[in-house]
Amino acid sequence: MSVARTGEFGLIARVTARLQPGPGTLLGPGDDAAIVAAPDGRVVASTDALVEGRHFRRDWASGVEIGHRAAAANLADIAAMGATPTALLVALCAPPGLDARWAEDLADGLAAEAATVGAAVVGGDMAGSPTLTIAVTALGDLAGRRPVTRDGARAGDVVALCGRVGYAAAGYTVLSRGFRTPVLLVDAYRRPKVPYAAGPAAARAGATAMLDVSDGLLQDLGHIARASKVAIDIDRSAFEVPPQMRDAAQALGVDPYHWVLGGGDDHALAATFPSDRTLPEGWREIGRVGEGTGVTVNGKPPKGPLGWDHFAS
Repeated sequence: MSVARTGEFGLIARVTARLQPGPGTLLGPGDDAAIVAAPDGRVVASTDALVEGRHFRRDWASGVEIGHRAAAANLADIAAMGATPTALLVALCAPPGLDARWAEDLADGLAAEAATVGAAVVGGDMAGSPTLTIAVTALGDLAGRRPVTRDGARAGDVVALCGRVGYAAAGYTVLSRGFRTPVLLVDAYRRPKVPYAAGPAAARAGATAMLDVSDGLLQDLGHIARASKVAIDIDRSAFEVPPQMRDAAQALGVDPYHWVLGGGDDHALAATFPSDRTLPEGWREIGRVGEGTGVTVNGKPPKGPLGWDHFAS
């Protein structure tokens, strides 16, 4: 049954019936607005939009998988501030012919990803649109900690990474060439594995700057370099290319480090730490912060695009 036949309020009823409240949900879907607990007294908020054909394709991933991806993109931003996610708000703009069951699958994926961090989908909106669009807003709680922003890196700091990079970008390239394997890479694109707990752990360990790697490691580290007025040098040998990625790169004629250093959508966390601090579990050193500007790899400017640009041709 299409969403046009189901109707706006029928679709809302079908979707919200699948959503469970989280620990911080005081009032969930069904009223003019939701109410979410904010024990810290501050609310961390982030929003993102996914447009069909630009950010996802229904022939590449299921509704559940796209739900996981949409939630992960926002939950990772909350973790990158050193906060714990508490809730998601979701706006779905859909063409009238969309299968209502696909919308239910999307809701299941969103809810499942949120539940991995103890959060919940607490509300949102639906509207008709010729282009399927999913807009997600995530909320989070700092639990009394200071937020870890992009402008705190200092010369002498260690650059560290938690999570994997290059896998989702490799999966995207594989899918775009009409293949469905290696499964490791394709699944990484369809459903990111985000180290959410590493964000608050980094904040507790004294991280000086942090962000979510969504558009490419070098490009995103450039944001820290600019905000902090420092230079960042990355050690290429710090990254191990798995056999599946190396084989796919060889078959497709791609340098695998193009994926590793310039690919997004894995939503790893990158941060800087004082050199005298012990890195939290799961974090590994990948470079150093120095005086100057920009991002280099083994002391040299990187070649080619540094990452994803939404408005590039």
